[in-house]
Order: sequence, then structure tokens, then C-alpha cells
Amino acid sequence: MSDCCGSGACSNGGISSNTTKSGFLQTYGEYGLAITGFLLLAVGIVLKEVVASNWFTAPFQFVLFGLAYLPVGGPVLWKAIRQIRKGNIFSEFFLMGIATIGAFLLGEYAEGVAVMLFYAVGELFQGAAVNKAKKSIESLLKIQAEEVAVVEADGTIKIVHPSTVAVGSIIQVKPGEKVAIDGILISEKATFNTAALTGEPAPDRKYKGEQVLAGMVNLEDLGTIKVTSRFEDSKLSKILEMVREAASRKAKTQRFITRFAKVYTPIVVLLATAITLLPYFFVETYIFGEWLYRALVFLVISCPCALMISIPLGYFGGIGAASRNGILFKGSNYLDQMRKVDTVVMDKTGTLTKGIFEVQHIRTFEFDRELILNLVAGLESSSNHPVARAVTSYWVSLGYKTAQVEHAEEISGMGMKGQVEGFNILAGNTKLLKKFNIPYDPEIDDFVETTIVMAINEKYCGFITIADEIKEDAKLAVDELRQLGVKNIVMLSGDKERVVQKLARELGLDLAIGGLLPEGKIKEVERLKKGSAMLAFIGDGINDAPVITLADIGMAMGGLGSDAAIETADVVVQNDQPSKIATAIKISKATNRIVWQNIGLAFGVKFLVLALGAFGMASMWEAVFADVGVTLLAILNAMRIQKIDFRTKETSETKILDKTVAPFPKRETKTEKEFA
Repeated sequence: MSDCCGSGACSNGGISSNTTKSGFLQTYGEYGLAITGFLLLAVGIVLKEVVASNWFTAPFQFVLFGLAYLPVGGPVLWKAIRQIRKGNIFSEFFLMGIATIGAFLLGEYAEGVAVMLFYAVGELFQGAAVNKAKKSIESLLKIQAEEVAVVEADGTIKIVHPSTVAVGSIIQVKPGEKVAIDGILISEKATFNTAALTGEPAPDRKYKGEQVLAGMVNLEDLGTIKVTSRFEDSKLSKILEMVREAASRKAKTQRFITRFAKVYTPIVVLLATAITLLPYFFVETYIFGEWLYRALVFLVISCPCALMISIPLGYFGGIGAASRNGILFKGSNYLDQMRKVDTVVMDKTGTLTKGIFEVQHIRTFEFDRELILNLVAGLESSSNHPVARAVTSYWVSLGYKTAQVEHAEEISGMGMKGQVEGFNILAGNTKLLKKFNIPYDPEIDDFVETTIVMAINEKYCGFITIADEIKEDAKLAVDELRQLGVKNIVMLSGDKERVVQKLARELGLDLAIGGLLPEGKIKEVERLKKGSAMLAFIGDGINDAPVITLADIGMAMGGLGSDAAIETADVVVQNDQPSKIATAIKISKATNRIVWQNIGLAFGVKFLVLALGAFGMASMWEAVFADVGVTLLAILNAMRIQKIDFRTKETSETKILDKTVAPFPKRETKTEKEFA
């Protein structure tokens, strides 16, 4: 990171879920050194200013204040030496070392010790602030279970580490225990606390056959789960890896400050040298000690610690605040960019809608109804698409088993093709039947509902209508984005155009396009990017992964979303709530505001005191405030982000700002029920 992080408190790499014993001792050792330095400094000042004993001469002062200097200044001097060995001469530690040693040479012992003491106190405050910022992230890292109960073939229970459990194994989770690996619930039902993953404390009831994720906590009865992924491939493991890597990706502001400090610090050293030597040629009475003291004050003031600590700390705090709200930024660069978003493009199914489809109506022709449903449900069982799962679930709920599939092929954006019990089956949208030149009733194109058309042996044989439900916070999400200044809110979907337009009218979107294949979404996003300063796309499916990669900021729904979408995304919303998009923008704006407040504070105070110091109007004590004092103020300001409540207030009234959304034209649409 920066040179200011000598204690390691600011180190962004290798966030640990455990506080090691050595780290514990190191922290308390630093407190001990600071306290020792403070007590010896206090004794020295009392003896010099209050007692003023004749025996407390300069040599005795040097010894006592030297003893006070060692515990607080010694570590800094050692760090300066190590930096010089690495080729980094003009470091924070180098500036502090020269200034304080110079103060001792001039007989200003108390001031020299005070500079190092306050610097040490600043380091301790820095460590405390970083630990607070890490707390949200570390609480996430601690949720990974260290052991799991595996049910052996003979019914016995074996306790092992999750990394040794194979896919297909059966595990048990007792009430109060964490789920160690992703799987499918094979118990009839179970209730889980998902707060660690989603940020939402409400219990989540799961039923047999539903997915259970690592990190969830079983609340009630004994749960039995069939493992569907390896420990290292679970969504939790991938999320944790994202968190560990997040802080290493710096925002533009961080990179600028780092580059600036490398140029700024050598210039300051040259100026300090000039302050010491140049007056010899211009002033009548030149006193070397006086101008050297001014130069030392100048050096202490110039230390860029406030910038080098508070700016990364501000971004790190923002990442922590986001994770506490169920949002994972994969780097502070994405956190910084999020505030600039002016166009939000969203997928429909699983993003704005729940993606939980239910069969509403079935109509069959040509073949026996039971035969059609048996064959189609068998084919759809080979797909993970929410619509396909709805058909399969409906058939199973009637007490039937799905037919044996001989061959199945998913045709992207259209549906399924395959062979089931010797029959050639097609099931999907009307594009699928058009592709294979199979005629169907054209009135189906006017249905508002999501519709599956079916064909057996190249003969159209009926349709199934499916209903999806809008997420509770979808309208609120749109209103919040309006309030935050997002100019364009767009929905791109592979669903029927009429379904998409109906939903767009309900939510008040600027643009909605349906019937898109994955390549169609890519073309639309490329077009929208041309007129956008910063475009964010949020989706959840495998087919959304290319568009997520293409967007300026790619966002994925982490709960229901596919692994491909989550891995390619820059930001992951863990609880699948679209309103979290607005929350992410709020956190980004708050973080940026705090960072620039710190930059203004640091530069403003430093330049003022630098000017005063150069003209002999500021002493070492003012220099200490300009360096360490401003650093402490900046750290305290950066910590504020941990206190801000970014949650969307669902009860608050939201209104559209800056833009009146033109309503979509009303269309006369015929529903499936009217057709029937």
C-alpha cells in the first residue's frame, strides 16, 4: 500500500478470518511502546518546565528524552532504513526521522519526541479504524464451516472437513449449525437464516428439492442435504475469494494519490533543503539553526500520511459497508465507478421478477393430454431454465414421474428439442416452432402470459401458459434509481414482447425490448453504451454472462444467479433484490464524498501550515497537528461510512426526479383466457 502503513494495519492483502496470537501481541506491544514514550515525555516536560532543577542539564535532558524517543521513534527509524534498502528513500519514515533527529540536534528534545509519539498514536488510530472497516468483511469470512457431518452408506455419521466431501454425498445439519457445502434439500422442509449471505435477517423456508447454499444457518429441525458442488466450488467459497481480492484493486483516486506522493515527497525534501541554505544569500543575519528548524518543521508538515491512509481506508470502509448490505464489490475501482452510472440495463427473469414460474393453464390437441405432458415434462427436466422447471414441478406435483429422456438439446433463446420415449419433442416459445416450420395458431403471439408451445413428431399439439411474479421491490428500485439521477432504465429480455412491454409499463421503464437472444442483448447494450457515460447491466443467467462482461459495470444476482454470471460480474447482489442497485450507487457516492473531503482537509491544512512554517510562523507543535492531527481527523471522517444506514426505506414515498417518463403506448392484447 503506502509507506504510511508501516504497522501493517492498512495492508489490504490477505484478509484473515482469525486474529493470530502474534498479531494480538504486536498490537498490544505497540500500545505499550506508545504509553512508555508518553510517560517518559511527561516526566521530562515536568522536570524541565515545572521543577527546573539545576541538575536537569542538557546532557540529562538528552538521556531522558532519548529514552522517551526510542520506544516510539525507534520502530519508525528502522522502517526508514528498510525502505532505503529497497530503494525507496523519500518515505514517510525518512521524513519523520530527519525532522526528529534534527530537532534533537537543535536541543528541541521534547518536540522531537512529541512528533514521534503523536505519529505512533496516529498509527494506533489507523489500525483501529481499519479493524472496524474489516469487521463486516471478516464476519463474512467467518461463516465458512470447518466441519461437516457426512451420512455414510451404513447410516453412520462421520465428521470431516468440507473439502473432503464428494459431490452426491449426503450431509446432515443440526439446528444452529452452518451449512458447509451447496446442495439440494432432501428433508421435507427446513428453515434457514441467510443473513450472512444476503444481509437480510428474515428466515427463509426451504422445501424438498430446493437449493441450499453454504453459509446458511439451520434454525429448526435436523436438515438432510445432498451435496451438489465441491467445497471450493460453492458460491460461498467463490464469494469469499472475491472479498479477499477486492481491496487489491485500487480506484483511480487511490492510484493518483500514490503517483502524486512519489513526486510530491522528493520535491518537499528539496524545498526543505532550500529553506535551510538559500537564506544565507539573501538575509543580513543568517542563523543556520533557525533556518534548519524551519526546514524541519516544513518536513514534518509535508508528510502525506493523511492522504495515504485515509483514502484507501475510505474505499475499504465502503467495501465493508456494501458487504454488510449484501453487496460485494470485486474492487474499489468498481466502487468508485458505480457513482457515475447513468444507464441501468436489467434482465427480466430472476432480476426484476422472481423467476419462480407456475403453470396457469394447459391446452392440448392431437395427442392424449397425459401423454403430451409426460413427454414434455420429461424433456423439460433436462433444463435448468425457470420456465422448464415450472413444467417439471407441475407434473411431479400431480404424482407422476418424468419420462426417460433419450436425447435433449437446449436451443438458446427458444427452448428444448429432444427425444423422449421414441417421440421427437419440441417445447419452447413460438420462435422454436417457426425454426422448424411447424404451423401453430397465430393468436398465441398475442398472449400476454409467458407461453410454452409444444410439438410432437413435428405436429403442433398445444400450449402451456406460465406466470411469473414481479419482485416486491422492483418498482421501488426504479424509483430509487430515478432519485439518484439515473437517466435511462432499460429492460432487455428473451421473453415475449408483449410480456416485456406490460411489465415495463407497470414499472415505468424508459425502454424495454423483448424476444432477444443473447447476441441480441449484446447488440442492444453496445448501442446503449454509445450514449452513456457509465452503463451497468444486471442479470442472473448463464446467457447474461457475455453482456455482464461487456457492460462498464457488470452486476449479477448472487442468490439465484448462475456461477458464470457471478464470476464475470464486477458487483454481486447476494439477496437478489433489484433495489440493491440503488444501494450500491448510494454507497459509492458516500464513499467518494468522504474521500474528497479528506483530500481537501489534508491539502488545505498542510498548505496553510507549510506556508507558515517556511516563514517561521509555525513551530514543531503546529507541524505535529498538520500531520498527525489532520491524519486523525481524516481517519475519523473515513470511519463515518460504517455508521451510515444505506437501506432502502420501502415505506418512504418515492417520486421521479429530473425526468418525466413517457408512458408506453397502450396495446389491445388478448390474454390466453380470452383465447380459450
